[in-house]
Amino acid sequence: MFGIGATEMAGVLATGEIWLRVPHTIRIDWSGRLADGVTAKDMMLFLCARLGMGGARYEAVEYTGNAVAALPMQERMTLANMSAEIGAQTGLIAPDGTTMSWLAQAGVPQDVLDAIDLDHWRGDEGAAYLETLRLDATTLPPQVAAPHSPANSAPVADSAGQPIDVAYLGACTGAKLEDLRLAARVLRGRRVAAGVSLQVAPASLRDQRQAEREGTLAVLRDAGALLLPNACNACAGYGPTRFAAGTRAIASTARNFAGRMGDAGSQVWLASPMTVAASAVSGRIADPREMLA
Repeated sequence: MFGIGATEMAGVLATGEIWLRVPHTIRIDWSGRLADGVTAKDMMLFLCARLGMGGARYEAVEYTGNAVAALPMQERMTLANMSAEIGAQTGLIAPDGTTMSWLAQAGVPQDVLDAIDLDHWRGDEGAAYLETLRLDATTLPPQVAAPHSPANSAPVADSAGQPIDVAYLGACTGAKLEDLRLAARVLRGRRVAAGVSLQVAPASLRDQRQAEREGTLAVLRDAGALLLPNACNACAGYGPTRFAAGTRAIASTARNFAGRMGDAGSQVWLASPMTVAASAVSGRIADPREMLA
């Protein structure tokens, strides 16, 4: 699976063909376990800084290791989704019991699940990788990407104290059900700081409905969040909440290029849903770990 842009899609529709080179595979092995308050989004922002926006250009990236295996399904989706931010054609995680449970809960028929050969989808023993990067998740702190690139990522301490006007929880990479739950952990029993707008655009209607049923959305609303339609909204630079000139925002989206989320005069910092939530409460960029004790 890989993505293409509108221009290339026009060519596919016109000719029925697409040019494709089979990519090499880069293995990124995360050992250890993420600390409380650190998420898959932090792993990817770290990689954006470490590898750069083109560090895996046109390659496939396979994520392995204990830290990856411990992630819930929607956190794994964040790794795959944001592989595009390091230039990859695709991001892969070998399916396992977590995958199968998620598929079952999503309504995939049991006979289809029974026909899946998990070994077929795992990396071959002795497979030749273009490169293998070994990282320790245990020591990873929350990350924040300064304007105007995900590659401007650094530990949250480097941006802590930066005043914000908007905290935005949205997009396919940052407002899935698991993301909303992570934000709710920080926001429960707290209120958004005066002068800050916390905006929440759930990634899908299914996730929005489940978040409503289980009370997650109630926690966000009680904290002062504005619930938006489950659509791309400001992440794609459209809708009534697109950022005006001078706006300082922290967002759980995947990209913070100048002008992407509104006026080119706005500034957007990228972070995990937990860091976005903590910053909304503080009124300035904050470390979520300080609110989880």
